[in-house]
Amino acid sequence: MTTLAEIETTRQSGRAGRLSRRVGQFLSAPDRLIALIMAIILCLLVIVPLFQLIRETVTVQPYDAVYLPGRAVGELTSFHYERVFTGRMSWALFYKPFMNSLVTAFGATAICLALGALLAWVVVRTNVPYREFVNTAVVLPYMLPSWVMALAWVTFFKNDRVAGASGVFAYLFGVQPPDWIAFGSLPIIICLSLHYYVYGFLIISGSLSTVDSQLEEAGAIAGMSRFRQFVSITVPLVVPAVGSAVVMTFIRVIGSFGTPAVLGMPIRYFVLPTQIYAAIGSRNVGDGYLLALVLVLLAVLFIWINQRMIGVRKSFVTMSGKGFRRREIDLGRARWLVFALVMLLMSITVVMPLGLLVLQSLSRTAGNYDLSNLTLHYWIGDRGGVNALYAGVFKNPQILNAAWNSLRLAFFTALATAVLGFLIGYVVVRNRGTLSSRALEMAAFLPYIFPAVAFGAIYIGMFSQSLGPIPALYGTFALLVLIATVKNLPYTSRTGIAAMLQIDKSLEESARVQGIGWFSRIRKIVAPLAASGLVSGMLLSFIGTMRELSLIILLVTPSTAVLASVIYTYQTDDVPQLIGAATLLLVALVVGCNLLFRLVFRNTKMGFA
Repeated sequence: MTTLAEIETTRQSGRAGRLSRRVGQFLSAPDRLIALIMAIILCLLVIVPLFQLIRETVTVQPYDAVYLPGRAVGELTSFHYERVFTGRMSWALFYKPFMNSLVTAFGATAICLALGALLAWVVVRTNVPYREFVNTAVVLPYMLPSWVMALAWVTFFKNDRVAGASGVFAYLFGVQPPDWIAFGSLPIIICLSLHYYVYGFLIISGSLSTVDSQLEEAGAIAGMSRFRQFVSITVPLVVPAVGSAVVMTFIRVIGSFGTPAVLGMPIRYFVLPTQIYAAIGSRNVGDGYLLALVLVLLAVLFIWINQRMIGVRKSFVTMSGKGFRRREIDLGRARWLVFALVMLLMSITVVMPLGLLVLQSLSRTAGNYDLSNLTLHYWIGDRGGVNALYAGVFKNPQILNAAWNSLRLAFFTALATAVLGFLIGYVVVRNRGTLSSRALEMAAFLPYIFPAVAFGAIYIGMFSQSLGPIPALYGTFALLVLIATVKNLPYTSRTGIAAMLQIDKSLEESARVQGIGWFSRIRKIVAPLAASGLVSGMLLSFIGTMRELSLIILLVTPSTAVLASVIYTYQTDDVPQLIGAATLLLVALVVGCNLLFRLVFRNTKMGFA
């Protein structure tokens, strides 16, 4: 006769067996195992740092000892919140930089949206000459670092009251520009707008290209004017694209460090990113982390507001099974004027900044732009020549080492993001529709909402000390690769998902039926078919990392310095000739690597064909 104990033992054995089989089935499915690994990695690198950031704002830091005598480091405290939001220093620490950030962010976002939408309408909806060339030309400013325009602005408009030597404007006209033109909110807004309008152009042009002209023609038949058709029909249909452009631009602008640092810090015009840099640079990390948390919350709030506004409308459908037609608007003779204006914009955003930097790099004495003052010292000169302290770019160990670090950082970041982006794309698409797929896709996008300088502050707090088996990484090159990889993951994960969506599951299933293992299927079938998307993602990561400053400015050391950080150092040391030469070297590397990547992509595509 079976006893109750034996029955209970049998039940427990059955449960253990079922659990073991489920675990075995889960681990035997590579996509599920990869999903688990990716979830753990993203949790450690995205979610945990955010909680670490919050923890540092409510604990006593070593810097606080003078203000909190008798309190041990690590104890809970509300000191940083009181100091930043309600203390005697709160206006200088938070409220003034916060207001400056809002002014520059909203101002630049409004201009970016207007300029990007106008260019999108010109390219998509008009018969502007050389449309393909215009479509390519208007995105060229994004190839340059965002602060190149700021450096060119200072070269042209700086005055002897703030920046020492005068700029080109004073040299040509004999009048010193006022401070509000040379530095501060106005030039910051203009320079950021002339770089980040590309977001609005790319997103809105993609949306406009799908709007059926028959809808507008129906409005014309109903007696609407062309302006009324645009306002009542076209604009409502592209609202989601406009919202996305606003969110992407606002988050990028409010987290930008380079341009506000070049054009704001000389007159102590601080925004939140530069205030974070100043706070952490003075070892006041608690206040710096709290300001970084404010930036993160601002980004999240902006995304939430955008989603709520778009969610009011139930449908934005522009394509259906019916016929689709896109009508071009004939500009007549004005089309050549429009083309000329676009070329003028390209001259202002690309040609003139680079030309000013060339002129600056060739000047023997800053502020003197006579032909007799030209020299190649800052390119090929040795120390002790024209400038006893600094050798030229190609003989300057600091610049050459920084260039090598930039290339290494960009290469390893591109490689790591390609692998992670492919794996995330594979898992998300193969498990599409499941909760795990949606959660993984959202987690991979989360780094985008963190403004770059805030993300750098988070990683200082997390990796300044050992974390379990992971040693302290602060000051190492590995930390730069890690943070650049995580920050660029939203781009490569999206390209990985897009590439995997184009590959039919039946191809892999047929190979599995024939007994081909998972690694062989990935190596011989999936990876070659997804190669073009992966290389595109690598290109985005490589170029973005090469010109990145906001993300790594808090993390670099003299041994891990990259070109962008060295250029910023020369800016603070007021060596304008080396600023121009080193910036041109960085631009040449970015453009050259872009062409090389495209050549490799073309050859790779041919090989897989």
